[in-house]
Amino acid sequence: MTGYAITTRETTAGTITVEVKSVNSRFLDLQFRMNDDLRTLEPALRESVGKYATRGKVECRLSLGRAVVTGVSQSINQSLLDALERMQNQVRERFVDASPLSVSELLRWPGVIEEASIGEETLQSDVMIAMSEALAAFVLSREREGAALQAMLLSRVAAMEEIVERITPLVPQVVSQFQQKAIERMQEALGLAGEGGVSKTLSRDEAMDRIRQEVTLYGVRIDVSEELTRMKAHLQETRRVLEKGGAAGKRLDFMMQELNREANTLGSKAAIKELSDASIELKLLIEQMREQVQNLE
Repeated sequence: MTGYAITTRETTAGTITVEVKSVNSRFLDLQFRMNDDLRTLEPALRESVGKYATRGKVECRLSLGRAVVTGVSQSINQSLLDALERMQNQVRERFVDASPLSVSELLRWPGVIEEASIGEETLQSDVMIAMSEALAAFVLSREREGAALQAMLLSRVAAMEEIVERITPLVPQVVSQFQQKAIERMQEALGLAGEGGVSKTLSRDEAMDRIRQEVTLYGVRIDVSEELTRMKAHLQETRRVLEKGGAAGKRLDFMMQELNREANTLGSKAAIKELSDASIELKLLIEQMREQVQNLE
């Protein structure tokens, strides 16, 4: 599922920005982009994200904008200042006309002004809090998309249930009509249509029994009552899983396979145009659902 969230947190170390976004994927793929000084936190961050996402390509961006030091967080490096003084005196003893270092030059000397150190534990705590805030917003965005997907999938389930209800009464009529027509045609072919018609090799009664057996067997092969019954059961289970919520992606993916199997069988057994058209409609709806359920968790 897709999702996006960004959060910013001001800390003593500076501004921490956490951005989390995901795109659809059948498996979980975590990628982190962050400052090198935050890289040691990656294992803890991975564990934190893994609690909220089990599918999707998830990208996390973390940045730390160091705070501009102020008086309370600055100090003079006395040892470095003493060393600079000794070196300056040595230089001026040899080069008498050399100008002494100014105050501004001394303050700009690398390392003279020290920043107050930020404890590693404090920084880690601040980053994890920022990540938790970002993940909370990230989950909400995914829940909103999940609700929209749920509504779409339920509408497809309802459409398939309507198709199944529409064609179910046709099945016994189709089988009965086919059997009657097949008997009449086979009677004509065997010369049994008239009252006194008799086959050269079989008696009339024997021929009729043979015809009924063949027609009945073929009627069983084109009867799709079982397929429609199983499809109804699969649709009920799909609806139940969707309405229950939670981690449903893999379960729904399996249900799509079962529904597609029944729709294919319905198409292969279709003896009239109405059943063939219904099979195509069902497979189109199932394919639409299959593309989306693989994104659900």
